[in-house]
Amino acid sequence: MLTTEKINPGTEEIDTWDTEQVLQCINQLDQEVPMKVAQAIPQITAAVEYILERFNRGGRLVYVGAGTSGRIGNMDAVECPPTYGIERDRISALIAGGKDALVNANEGIEDSAERAANDLKEFGLKERDVVLVIASSGRTPYCVGALKYATAIGAGTISLACNLLAVISRHAQVAIEVDTGPEAIMGSTRMKGGTAQKLVLNMISTSIMIRTGKVYRNLMVNIQGTNEKLHKRVKHIVKLATGLQDEAAVDELLLRADDNPKVAITMALGKVDAAQALEALREHDGYVRRALGSLSVES
Repeated sequence: MLTTEKINPGTEEIDTWDTEQVLQCINQLDQEVPMKVAQAIPQITAAVEYILERFNRGGRLVYVGAGTSGRIGNMDAVECPPTYGIERDRISALIAGGKDALVNANEGIEDSAERAANDLKEFGLKERDVVLVIASSGRTPYCVGALKYATAIGAGTISLACNLLAVISRHAQVAIEVDTGPEAIMGSTRMKGGTAQKLVLNMISTSIMIRTGKVYRNLMVNIQGTNEKLHKRVKHIVKLATGLQDEAAVDELLLRADDNPKVAITMALGKVDAAQALEALREHDGYVRRALGSLSVES
């Protein structure tokens, strides 16, 4: 039996507990999840390196899942463009049942492997892309179908399961297995299972953004100021990176940099104009630290 489907012996009387006891129990069980994820870091590392090899050639990362797993994949994917300024299709998500399944549960759809193949065809999956399927059980037919289709066209394949020896692991080039164990409520994998999935996807997408030059120090320097909140964040990031505190000076710098925080930071620290900053960034694949190094600036 899948460990995620086993009864948790520590919660068999949970229906007799008061609210605080229930909350303390759930919280204690949740604290196990990061430790379980830590045990899978070698597998997660392999997944990130595998994705980067294709991502750096223009490939895309596509999360695929059903139910909670699909929603968590979507949650991670949609945050990457505003946070890191990447094109919206570079990290995408497909959920069994389409957009309606994001807000309405339709669990029967996950049983169709053929539907996954059709969805990936419609998406336009290419050989240089990577499909990362997410399934707590590790055996969802929709996810198996996605892996088989991706393999058939030569795309990359990664699986993320919350059980060991998962079915989806057999169909993936890189398999991540986080053994989250029994849930507080038997089989409710939206709990520990979902938490583990979100932690792993956070690690994967953030690592990819760092490794592709979207971060300088620990700052989101590829962010685009597309609304008032993000524009304020851009200014704050430029202040932190450059040491400039004068509002007018920061505004002037961003104006000359065409509101590009990478260019603004490289201009200020490298003491160069916008054209020189852009050229240095282009020569170093958008990495601010490397661009500054080429300008003989200690970064």
